[in-house]
Amino acid sequence: MQPVPNGGDLSEKGPVREALLYEQLPSERVRCNLCQRRCLIEPNQLGYCSVRINRGGRLYTLSYGLISTYRPAPMEIKPLFHFHPGEWAFSLGSWGCNFRCIGCQNWEIAHIKLKGEGEKRGFLSPERAISMAKEQNCQGISFTYNEPTIWFEYTLDTARLAKEAELHTSFVTNGFITSEALDLIGPWLDAYRVDVKSFSSSFYRKIAKVEDFHGILEVAERAKLKWGMHLEVVTNLIPGLNDSPDELRELAGWIREKLGSPTPWHITRFFPYLKLSHLPPTPIKTLEKARGIGMEEGLDFVYLGNLAGHPFENTYCPSCGELLIERRSSHILSYRIEGGSCPHCGRRIPIVEGSQ
Repeated sequence: MQPVPNGGDLSEKGPVREALLYEQLPSERVRCNLCQRRCLIEPNQLGYCSVRINRGGRLYTLSYGLISTYRPAPMEIKPLFHFHPGEWAFSLGSWGCNFRCIGCQNWEIAHIKLKGEGEKRGFLSPERAISMAKEQNCQGISFTYNEPTIWFEYTLDTARLAKEAELHTSFVTNGFITSEALDLIGPWLDAYRVDVKSFSSSFYRKIAKVEDFHGILEVAERAKLKWGMHLEVVTNLIPGLNDSPDELRELAGWIREKLGSPTPWHITRFFPYLKLSHLPPTPIKTLEKARGIGMEEGLDFVYLGNLAGHPFENTYCPSCGELLIERRSSHILSYRIEGGSCPHCGRRIPIVEGSQ
């Protein structure tokens, strides 16, 4: 991660913009319709994400173009294993989140309140973001590090320009976006890497302060079926909280039935952090057992993450078991898919190939 450049004049292109997707209500209240919290915001108050404010019955975003983090990064680090493997995306993050996960590893940027016009956190215009991506030989733009939904106006403008510049686009998201926001950005978003943290509402309430997770599933299905986005699912397995076999079986079954058996499922190792610092890292045997459940439920590609050098980072042919892509963490060591197929048995491998 690098210091953020000033890619625009804050006096002309500052971070405060009127928001999209809100409705005006009596007594100068507003309802934000960007994420599934649908915050009812009183005058001069912030929404739950702390980057949207009601001023005189109008909703404004405070974070347009404010960059916390940027860097070129391989697609594999998202993780996106089946989308332009071996290519790089210019990866951007802002400030704030619509979750307050108690084990968040990016809490310094996610658990923050912005102050408005006085912010001097580094402004990067959409135009400059595209030119920097080109300068650094990236093939795509990825919105990541914090939740991309909450600086939606910026991600929308940048994604439009990215597609004009023939760059691919991806969201690394908690999936709590509304269907109307997804539909607005849908024409310009290629890949949707979504966290499904658990298959339990009680887990979501405890960890992320979210009452019900089913809307996350519905929007993920919409991204896949309505917009044809490439979709991969990540579950960070936390010991004793979301690692029960029955719950994992339900989650795997949903992926198979609603998204399709070729959809990659990444099961990643939890490391203790923040208010979950008292827990141990996920045992490797627990991760391997979870992967076995996914395979038993009929998924073709189940990966283990945060385990550099583990064989289940690799891609194998679902039919013959041939090693197709060998990885170590975010690096591709060998790539053996030929013409979109397994070179050994000829099975088609559903990967959106780039220049690898």
